[in-house]
Amino acid sequence: MAQEGRNIIDEQVVVGEEKGFVRLATLNRPRQLNVISSEVVLKLAEYLETWEKDDKTKLILIKGAGRAFSAGGDLKMFYDGQDSCLEVVYRMYWLCYHIHTYKKTQVSLVNGISMGGGASLMVPMKFSVVTEKTVFATPEASIGFHTDCGFSYIHSRLPGHLGEFLALTGARLNGKELVAIGMATHFVPSAKLADLEARLVGLGSGDMDVVRSTVEEFSEKVDLDKDSILNKQSIIDECFSKESVKQIIQAFEAEGSKEGNEWITPVIKGLKRSSPTGLKITLRSIREGRKQTLSECLKKEFRITVNILRSTISPDVYEGIRALTIDKDNSPKWSPATLDEVAEEKINLVFEPLEDDIELHIPETEENRWGGKYET
Repeated sequence: MAQEGRNIIDEQVVVGEEKGFVRLATLNRPRQLNVISSEVVLKLAEYLETWEKDDKTKLILIKGAGRAFSAGGDLKMFYDGQDSCLEVVYRMYWLCYHIHTYKKTQVSLVNGISMGGGASLMVPMKFSVVTEKTVFATPEASIGFHTDCGFSYIHSRLPGHLGEFLALTGARLNGKELVAIGMATHFVPSAKLADLEARLVGLGSGDMDVVRSTVEEFSEKVDLDKDSILNKQSIIDECFSKESVKQIIQAFEAEGSKEGNEWITPVIKGLKRSSPTGLKITLRSIREGRKQTLSECLKKEFRITVNILRSTISPDVYEGIRALTIDKDNSPKWSPATLDEVAEEKINLVFEPLEDDIELHIPETEENRWGGKYET
């Protein structure tokens, strides 16, 4: 009987548990690095709505099973589904808004890979705990996609032009770096994480100050490594403030030719291997994000995603996924093949409003907060 119960839990893509006043959601596809599928989005939305409305629930914990927190969206689902994926994208962006504006205290325990859309379950939380095993990146532009799930809002608010750098290059940050720039709140060694979780479960309180002081008992002060990318902020700001992707790459190459800047060479190689269309769309989205609210960013991101999945101006996302995860030849053939061939008027088309019945609708009143399309 116990084995049967174990098997049921193993099959659940998100395991929800009630422990006193605490609710725990575990992303439970460890062999797939907890990638986000339509079923994951549906279950998370279900749990989070129920727990926000439940007076007995004081604190929410979210973690990932295995060696990943979440590696982001399920790319094979996008490759196979194309237009049929719009429903899960709609649900995910809708859910991102609710996570950013959640009414109760949440803590994400991030001990491993946290990339792309997976990181949207980390960064907006009231408390996000990272470890020495945490790896963050938003690498979507490289495969012909764009920085989504609210990250055109998040990245555009990072210091200087770090947001453009992270979005265009897909550069990785470790746990300490995430805390240093405010994308995580606390650094806790992975060896202490289970004890922290046990303490939080035993708290019986969602009071922000109580939770904060509890996490701080386990957390350590962050000192950046000497060669951290965050110590290159002046170079990043100088180059990634340029008007266009082409000018950014030119300025970055010029810096890379200077002594001591050898770290730039592999980054440039990555940029030049990336989808020209994906890079141009992503730069514009981050730049627009600086002047947009969270709701406006999510609506814009949804328009971009729909147009990318429909191959409105380029089929690059399918070619990028094919090269990375289907054939795994890592030799994508981009169309158009160069930045110069990606016309600005084409990019404009990706940002155009959609049909009214497809646009992302963010709840405008508290009464209708959990109303929306995810359940239909």
